[in-house]
Amino acid sequence: MSDGTRSTPDEPWPVRLVSAKIGQWIGRLGDVWVEGQITQLSRRPGGGVVFLTLRDASVDMSLPVTCKVSVADACETPLAEGVRVVVHARPDFYPARGTLSLRADEFRAVGIGELLARIERLKRALAAEGLFAAELKRRLPFLPNRVGLVTGRASAAERDVVTNARARWPAVELRIENVAVQGVSAVPQIIEAVEALDADPQVDVIVLARGGGSVEDLLPFSDEALIRTVFRCRTPVVSAIGHEPDSPLLDLVADVRCSTPTDAGKRIVPDWSEERDRIAVARGRLDSAVNNRLDAERSWLDAVRSRPALARPEVLLDQLADQIRALTDRAARVLEHRTESARTDIEHLRARVVSLSPAATLERGYAVVQRKDGHVVRQPSDVDSGDTVRLRLADGELTATVEPG
Repeated sequence: MSDGTRSTPDEPWPVRLVSAKIGQWIGRLGDVWVEGQITQLSRRPGGGVVFLTLRDASVDMSLPVTCKVSVADACETPLAEGVRVVVHARPDFYPARGTLSLRADEFRAVGIGELLARIERLKRALAAEGLFAAELKRRLPFLPNRVGLVTGRASAAERDVVTNARARWPAVELRIENVAVQGVSAVPQIIEAVEALDADPQVDVIVLARGGGSVEDLLPFSDEALIRTVFRCRTPVVSAIGHEPDSPLLDLVADVRCSTPTDAGKRIVPDWSEERDRIAVARGRLDSAVNNRLDAERSWLDAVRSRPALARPEVLLDQLADQIRALTDRAARVLEHRTESARTDIEHLRARVVSLSPAATLERGYAVVQRKDGHVVRQPSDVDSGDTVRLRLADGELTATVEPG
């Protein structure tokens, strides 16, 4: 038999022992203060015990609670479903059923002031983390492919968003997720719907809409889990909660805040009539711009065509022909003048050459005496007696012999 200190495959614990040990471990927890929202409140006629469920709306988790009738009646605010309370209780484990419950001995209702104070503290904490930063806000698409709408079933908010959106853009496509927008099941349903729409690639904008209500009714839209879910969305989110001056935190984390669902229906899609008018104006401006440009180009062409070069192109050719003829004549005159001047210079040079030529001297009766070796005799001593010399005359040559003088 097992000694109870440990279990093994050969010596396992019986169920009763496991249940007893679990009860002991839970008993060590002692008294605790627990906050939650009351659901499934039950008072049996003539009974001395009240049964209820305490629910954590953020994570859809609950615990059964039992208390004496006197404990329940001692609360200043009458206990009812949907009331948020703080409970002083002791965890209790029932081995026979294997269930855990809380045995309460005091209830304290959470008042409006405390709720608002908690929301304010949460607001400051989330703002410090940057969840409300203006630079993180995204612009809505001009014309979304599909609009995701999270709202109550058959609610006025749904009707206002759909009616106004389709009035502005009849072809708008909507994916509507109907959820509880107040009460204990609101937060998990809204979170599930937002995550589903954010995962849909066809949805370009998500609208969370509700038609206002009391502070207690709007508490789901200030829930931390929902705020963080909206912050993580890749799709732009629009908050359309018609509410009192104390706005829920959803307004701060959403990319766009609308005062009412009607306002949201007008802002998520463009007005087709306004866009039609804008297109008409733009087309008119475009037509005017094109016509003005055509008129300007036509005037420019007319001005170009009126210029002599295009109106009478032969005039320009005639002018160029005249210039060519004038240049040709000038070139001919210059060439003739240069040729005549060169001819005169040659004649003058020729006359000078002729006048300086030895032949001209010989023409005047002179002769040139040369020895047999061709040297010119300039004085008598250049030759000896008996030497033969050649006499060059103007019209021929003579040979002579030198005799002593």
